[in-house]
Amino acid sequence: MLAAAVFTIATSVVAYCQEGAKPAAPLPSVTVARAVSKDIRPSVSFSARVEAIDKVELRARVDGFLEKRLFTEGQDVKAGDLLFVMEKGQYEAAVDQAEGAIESAQSALELANIEVDRQTALVAKSAAPKSQLDVASAKQKEAKGSLAQLQASLEKANLDLSYTDIRSPIDGRIGRSRYSVGNFIGPSSNVLATIVSQDPIYVTFSVSQREILEVREKLGTSGKLGEQVSAAAVHVQLANGKQYDHSGKVNFVDVTVDQGTDTVPVRANFSNPDRILIDGQLVNVTVEGGSPQSLLVIPQSAVQLDQAGPFVLVVNSEKKVETRRIEAGPPEGSELPVLKGLTADDLVVTEGIQKVRAGQLVTPVETKSGS
Repeated sequence: MLAAAVFTIATSVVAYCQEGAKPAAPLPSVTVARAVSKDIRPSVSFSARVEAIDKVELRARVDGFLEKRLFTEGQDVKAGDLLFVMEKGQYEAAVDQAEGAIESAQSALELANIEVDRQTALVAKSAAPKSQLDVASAKQKEAKGSLAQLQASLEKANLDLSYTDIRSPIDGRIGRSRYSVGNFIGPSSNVLATIVSQDPIYVTFSVSQREILEVREKLGTSGKLGEQVSAAAVHVQLANGKQYDHSGKVNFVDVTVDQGTDTVPVRANFSNPDRILIDGQLVNVTVEGGSPQSLLVIPQSAVQLDQAGPFVLVVNSEKKVETRRIEAGPPEGSELPVLKGLTADDLVVTEGIQKVRAGQLVTPVETKSGS
């Protein structure tokens, strides 16, 4: 009886303990990145426009029907490539007619020369009056003048004939053809097609008076503006947020201010082997210069903003969340330099910010800064 009672009591205690002991809730997981030191050059960003170095609008210089189109729209062309062919018949006939007229004029000139020689000999022997020599000389000059006019006509006829072959004057990419084979075209027609040079290519941007002061302050106060900007590297940020692979160099700073916008136009030269930059494209550029500065950087996704300014959530050594106020510099791609508020190796929360609060225990999952 006693043993049975003891067993019953023990079983009841165990059952009570099992019912009362609930497992602890798992700590919320957050993604964190480590604040790391990085060498960053002072930089200033601008909105910019891509511009082709050369852009040519092909036009017809003579009237006629379009007989051939010898290119594919959008293809690369070389200087001298034959692109359009116009009808040649009337222009070849004009050349033949001018050549025939020249032969006739040359014969007339030869006769005039002979007559002048004959009259000169007769006048020398007093066998003919000088007036006949004067008439012969006048006819000789007239024949020379006619021949010169006809030679000029032949040159024009050959020039007009050459205009029936429309060739590319530059290397570049040709756009859409505005006319089909069989259309009548001429000097009064619209543009036949446009050729745009591709590599290298320009990127132009305008610098305001305020930005000029920022450039002087960030890129160095010594030297002239043109020298400061020309010595800096220029980087393009594409529409998808990625940085263009090739950096550029400023090759022109305008000498006057645009009075309409109160800005100074600046132009940079970029290599464009893969044809990623397209004439007319809107991009952002960053002018980078000066001496590198070692700064802490964190992902931009870690930064929050309230009425007091920017702040981040930091996971400390006890895996508790802390709020840190920071002073940030200009963004560097997807990263943000931190001037004050953090120390190297601080873990900032980049994902899961909404589900945690200051003082809360969390499970940090680290990713590399910038990944």
